[in-house]
Amino acid sequence: MTARDPKAIIRIARSGGPEIEAEPLDLGARVRELRKARNWTLEQAASQAGLARSTLSKIENGQMSPTYEALKKLAVGLEISVPQLFTPPQREQVNGRMAITRGGEGADYATATYEHELLAESLTKKQMLPYRARVRARSMEEFDGWVRHDGEEFLYVLTGVIQLYTEFYEPIEMRRGDSAYYDATMGHNVISVSDEDATILWVTSLG
Repeated sequence: MTARDPKAIIRIARSGGPEIEAEPLDLGARVRELRKARNWTLEQAASQAGLARSTLSKIENGQMSPTYEALKKLAVGLEISVPQLFTPPQREQVNGRMAITRGGEGADYATATYEHELLAESLTKKQMLPYRARVRARSMEEFDGWVRHDGEEFLYVLTGVIQLYTEFYEPIEMRRGDSAYYDATMGHNVISVSDEDATILWVTSLG
């Protein structure tokens, strides 16, 4: 098979490193797709990549097989890695999934310290777990040790005042509009320090 055979496996040799193998792909069409996704003209993309406009045009039209140096320039200009030039986006990444959860219609899950309302329950294989929580706890003694789990977590105070306790930091008082982003493998607990139960939005990464 020749390099122009559409069924040929594309191999990209790295200096002093292993070869990259990718499934057959129309490189010119892929480059054009990436350029248009950024709303760039040929001139803009060529300038970003440090290539001549005519060179980029020939690559997009399949009239030129770029050298590895040209591929590296293209990848840098498009702000992606070289292998991504040969890897089309997976369908599941652009399938337009969406879930609407009306106020008060989330799935309820209560514990001794929190009342959780799970959001976007209809979506499977989510990358994030969003939920609204009413904080009932008023002291650390109400918890059976630290809460820890995989992933990272974002917390946003909706109403009331809370105290965020973490394993490696001093307790932090947070009010409506305050937020925190932290490593969820670090022990953490939240209590309400306002007269009423505070409510917060939590978003936890999955996997």
